[in-house]
Amino acid sequence: MTELTEDRRMSLASLRERAAEFDAIDPLARCRELFALPDGVIYLDGNSLGACPASVGASLDDVIRRQWAERLIRSWDEGWWETPERVGARIAPLVGAEPGEVVVGDSTSVNIFKLAIAGARMKPGRTRVVVDASTFPTNGYIIESAARLLGLVVTKADPRSLGDVLGDDVAFVMMNHVDYRTGELWDMASLTTMTHDSGALAFWDVCHSVGIYPLEFDSLGVDLAAGCTYKYLNGGPGAPAFLYVRAELQSEFDQPLTGWHGHADPFAMTPEYAPAGGILRGRVGTPPLISMLALDAALDAYDGVSLTAARAKTETLTTLYIDSVDALLDNDVEIITPRNPHHRAGQVSVAHPRAKELVKELSNVGVLADFREPNIVRQGFSPLYISHADAVRAAEALALVLG
Repeated sequence: MTELTEDRRMSLASLRERAAEFDAIDPLARCRELFALPDGVIYLDGNSLGACPASVGASLDDVIRRQWAERLIRSWDEGWWETPERVGARIAPLVGAEPGEVVVGDSTSVNIFKLAIAGARMKPGRTRVVVDASTFPTNGYIIESAARLLGLVVTKADPRSLGDVLGDDVAFVMMNHVDYRTGELWDMASLTTMTHDSGALAFWDVCHSVGIYPLEFDSLGVDLAAGCTYKYLNGGPGAPAFLYVRAELQSEFDQPLTGWHGHADPFAMTPEYAPAGGILRGRVGTPPLISMLALDAALDAYDGVSLTAARAKTETLTTLYIDSVDALLDNDVEIITPRNPHHRAGQVSVAHPRAKELVKELSNVGVLADFREPNIVRQGFSPLYISHADAVRAAEALALVLG
């Protein structure tokens, strides 16, 4: 930056000192070395595509050279077939679930469709479903399509006023845990309770919170949930998503994509479909094994990681970044993410008329963020590989590109 005022020099020195103090006691600092990040890059786009864990390359080399090239079809009997539920069991503790409640496969969109149809079927006679008005667009598209297939009406609601639209005609309420534009974090406990009080099922999308927030599906009574694995879980581009069905509901889980991998006896090849027991009925067809095994390797980065510590670090990272923007930019951008750390997840979004150009200019100085319409620069702070020093430097970079 050029020609810093004395006040800004003092502010910057203070911010750097705070960052150093936080980093010195950071229990997750060791995780940075688990990722293959290029030198000179501050990667703030883990909320779109997580960084590559260093162990994934060697794991995939084994998958391709030994499991596929040497063992060939025998690998299906040597662990491949069970991969969707085995990897699901690794994700289960990250969402506060038990093994047997999570299965991996398909995309988030496909899993939302499966859960939407199944959720409506669990509540026969109810004629409406509710989705949050600021939902990620694909969620809205999928819910609208599912509702048309079943002859249901979709009601869009602001989570702040969910109670105004609930009634005994609502089958399920589908909410995003985090607003993908602003990073606002909704209160899963209170909204789930409110939904249950109306007799509806609580259905959550946790794409922007899994891996950085201590989710508690079982203890909160969440009924259905879906999430991706290529963001904070670092599973790689196109990594398969997961779905969750509360154990008590699995006998009623009548999902519409009745593929042979979800059959009770898939190799019997019977003409009639009979669903497998438990979460296995969430499977459909042959899964993308290479992507799924890359995800399996990527999840090693979470071994020994406390999600309580991850949550605490995202709060200090985002707070320090916001404070740095306030100190260095004199309201040149508008922070649209809630300033209360308890009301935001792992991202900070700023609005500026030149947002799209700013993202490109930030990339030119080594800070990778992303753009969202109409005017948002979105930055994700993964607690596993972003330091507090990175947060201050990112704000410095934003001040630099704004001149």
